[in-house]
Amino acid sequence: MRGELFESCCVGRLELPSRIVMAPMTRARTNQPGDIPNELMAEYYRQRAGAGLIVTEATWICPQGKGYSFTPGIHSAEQIRGWKKVTDAVHDAGGRIFLQLWHVGRMSHASFHADGYPVAPSAIAPGASVWVADSETGSGGLVPCPTPRAHETHEIEGVVDTYRRAARNAMTAGFDGVELHGGNGYLIDQYLRVTSNARSDRYGGSAENRLRFMLEATHAVATEVGADRTGIRLSPFITERGMHDDTAPETVLLAARMLDRMGIAYLHLVEADWDDQPQVPGEFRVAARQAFSRKLIVAGRFDRARAEAILEFGLADLVAFGRPFIANPDLPSRLAKGIPLADYDPSTLYGGGATGYADYPFADAGAPAEGDSGEPAMADGHA
Repeated sequence: MRGELFESCCVGRLELPSRIVMAPMTRARTNQPGDIPNELMAEYYRQRAGAGLIVTEATWICPQGKGYSFTPGIHSAEQIRGWKKVTDAVHDAGGRIFLQLWHVGRMSHASFHADGYPVAPSAIAPGASVWVADSETGSGGLVPCPTPRAHETHEIEGVVDTYRRAARNAMTAGFDGVELHGGNGYLIDQYLRVTSNARSDRYGGSAENRLRFMLEATHAVATEVGADRTGIRLSPFITERGMHDDTAPETVLLAARMLDRMGIAYLHLVEADWDDQPQVPGEFRVAARQAFSRKLIVAGRFDRARAEAILEFGLADLVAFGRPFIANPDLPSRLAKGIPLADYDPSTLYGGGATGYADYPFADAGAPAEGDSGEPAMADGHA
């Protein structure tokens, strides 16, 4: 029995063959110097083109937005050309792919910034670490994030414009659309929460003010590339990286209503994905569904049964899978056929080469068929 998970649906201007989304996952495999997407990344995404929609790993929109070594950008001409290899490979395999736009804000390190300071809504350290490695040897480790420099009000318009330019660069690279990363403790999320935003100007204080940056960035992107090519990811219940805020779920629901009026293609809500994850209250799921009338994607520790259930109850339109896609490039087909899933090697998640990245076998030990949509025959990482 196949179920609703394998039914087609429209997201913006795209017709998707299933409701299975490949969630964004940081893998840190770019070419150095320059953090440039490469042929290995193109092969990795090509192998997973059977997803209804792929959302790429988080991709920094400007040098100031970088926070982890070996993660890709969409800022330079070389990066755009590198991503074009990826989109060509996915499209040649019949797939659809959105680029996730990323500014890490305070989740960064002094070594990535000429003045030694990451930027954020307020000068509040996250109490977290980022991965910093030597670009030649690839060796490195987790280092604590410093206290960031607070954005001056006059700077914010320019930051918003970097989202717009990055979205345009994504279109040049051949992407079908873009997703703003508004969750998991990064810049948009930092503006959203009272624990990371202590501003007293029009970008701080009330929930409406704290949402202003998100709305301006999303509007800039939607105006540039089309609302029907624009999505955003939010994380109402994430508390790590100094982001605990009891008001966050209500703020996200307000954001959902505002984004709905903007007409963007989808809202992507990510849940905690560790073993003892907090349960998302049923009343929040209902409220989110009522607040956002367009396509709603959910991501967390979903298996096929939980995914089918949330679709059946009408509380989501699509389900994003993260870690299962790592060791199962043909995940939609495996889910459809009831084939047991392979386990991934956690030691190969970040950095390195093809091992633990593009060498996981398909269940039939063959190459993916063009346009394979899973028809029968974490995570989220840093991002």
